[in-house]
Amino acid sequence: MATTPYPSPQRAALPLWLLLPMLAAIMAITPLTIDMYLPAMSIMATSFHSDVTTVQQSLSVYLAGYAVGMLTFGPLADRLGRRPLVILGLSGFLLCCIGLALAPSLHVFMGLRFVQAFIGAAATVVVPGYIKEIYGDNTAKGMSYVSLIMMLAPLMAPSLGSLILTFGHWPLIFFILATYAGLLLILVTWKLKLPSDGPNASHSHRSFLGNYAVVLSRPGVKPYLGSGLLCSLAFFCYLTASPFVYMEVFQLERSLFAILFSANVGALALANIINSRIVGRYGSRRMLVIATFIGALSALALVLVNWLQCEYYWTVITLAPLMGSLGIMSVNSDAIVLMKFQQETGTATAVIGTLRFGIGASAGPLLAFFYNGSALPFAVLMLTAILLAAVCQLWARQGVAA
Repeated sequence: MATTPYPSPQRAALPLWLLLPMLAAIMAITPLTIDMYLPAMSIMATSFHSDVTTVQQSLSVYLAGYAVGMLTFGPLADRLGRRPLVILGLSGFLLCCIGLALAPSLHVFMGLRFVQAFIGAAATVVVPGYIKEIYGDNTAKGMSYVSLIMMLAPLMAPSLGSLILTFGHWPLIFFILATYAGLLLILVTWKLKLPSDGPNASHSHRSFLGNYAVVLSRPGVKPYLGSGLLCSLAFFCYLTASPFVYMEVFQLERSLFAILFSANVGALALANIINSRIVGRYGSRRMLVIATFIGALSALALVLVNWLQCEYYWTVITLAPLMGSLGIMSVNSDAIVLMKFQQETGTATAVIGTLRFGIGASAGPLLAFFYNGSALPFAVLMLTAILLAAVCQLWARQGVAA
């Protein structure tokens, strides 16, 4: 196994078994903030004398703010260092949570949601860079661990939001998120001290746009960036279509849908466990190829069972390995991209994150365009995304990417 270009994580103030959950907890502020207040939307609409559809727009506002924040803070992390941006991001996030809880109107709430997402991106955009610093050539292994821990957030957030509403009004959700950010801020300020946070650490001296030029022009980046983006398209197709497919096409109860949805998240978690255990032996490129092959076969099977109008459990059976493959493809594609940079990991993360939000947003319109009342369009779109990801990997192997 190749040696890492950074000192061992044991030199950090936290041991690895605490450091990785802390980094995952920082990343989790985004899914927690998106999902935790979903059960309160109707109550918030009444509180603001508005309607639920208007309140739902705060989700789009948040995603827009997060994308702009990543584009802004990614290059700044490469110039200023990671730790100052984590502290800035968590501090701003905390203050915005308090402001959201006390917002007097929906317009103020919407504005604060944008600011919250924008400033919170400063904390999350640096996490992949820290993982690369800790794991070096085995970055995919660390990313699998963090992804595994982070998956708990979207699973638990709606239930936590519902539980909180039994004890108080909707502002309590944001006060609790503020407390969460405050505890993380204390821990980060006290214990997050990796070698790259030291006074002698080297940082990028390029301009804001110069860092983006380096990332987008580095040989071999575009194919793996494309592969990761296509994984996101397939994943967002599943997220967007799964409620319709299970509850409308197959006429399943909401409770069964929740179980099946959790089972697919379980497949993702299992895939990340497998990847974390064996990627150090086989390497990210080989794991990516294997996962793409399995994903293509699973997606083809998904298309066939829906074309033949088989029972719902065949869709469930074919989706499990497909979702697991997407998890392995995603973390290894990202790891390969990050491994190509030493001082521009923040910018690279910003590019990955922003493009993924953009392509993820296209899943809904694509599904709507091909809608025919069946599950076949979503299956075909997922297969197409996997096959195009395979083309990206062939492109990389041929060395034609600039």
